[in-house]
Amino acid sequence: MSNILAITQKELKGYFASPIAYVVIGFYALIFGFFFYSLVLYFDRQSMQMMGLGAGSPPVNVNENMIRPAFLNAMVVFLFVLPMITMRTYAEEKRSGTIELLLTSPLTDFQIIMGKFLGAMSLYAAMLAVTLIHIGLLFTASKPEWIPILTTYLGLILMGGCFIAVGLLISSLTKNQIVAVMVTFTVFLMLWVINWIASFVGPTAQAVLNYLSITDHLDDFTRGIIDTKHLVYYVSFIAFGLFLTARAVDTERWKG
Repeated sequence: MSNILAITQKELKGYFASPIAYVVIGFYALIFGFFFYSLVLYFDRQSMQMMGLGAGSPPVNVNENMIRPAFLNAMVVFLFVLPMITMRTYAEEKRSGTIELLLTSPLTDFQIIMGKFLGAMSLYAAMLAVTLIHIGLLFTASKPEWIPILTTYLGLILMGGCFIAVGLLISSLTKNQIVAVMVTFTVFLMLWVINWIASFVGPTAQAVLNYLSITDHLDDFTRGIIDTKHLVYYVSFIAFGLFLTARAVDTERWKG
């Protein structure tokens, strides 16, 4: 475990020693803040309209009309920032020639992969942590339901883990960071729009493609529902992505 934590710490130092961490966190904070501010104005306008209709009108739900749309709209940023997080994990090691030192060190492939995965996940979690400021402000001004908020963060962590696992795999296959970014973005985009493609195929293929959609499984989490089928999907996706990365790293070790 200490070896995994050491690699995780090394990865985090690498992120914050370069502009990557600051660009990723700042970009997401800017986009989420924009959507949050826009939805606050929309929510305020809707509340005023409901008050004008009289006491019999139902209250506007903070979670459904503000928090959930803010996260869902800002999710598109993941397509751009997560490839930036994963591009350097292995590609930079290959480019700089340190991959040989890493693979010949007394570390197992599992320790290397988990250390890099946890390092990338830590930066991703820091990016999401910025949004806690906005959520905290909501609790001072209104009374949102906290369970859907917690399940939304859980869903976002799991979905981010899937993207990062894919990004690690692609980075392990190339030593060019630009190639890693472009290929990772393309794969992310395909996973993002696969449910759109499903609408043009038959019912059997449609059911399969809808199940493979990485974003459809997040929907229940944003509504406060934790379904085991979504947990199994995300955990299996992450495990399979890391398994393929392990095979790619093992191949690199034998080549060396």
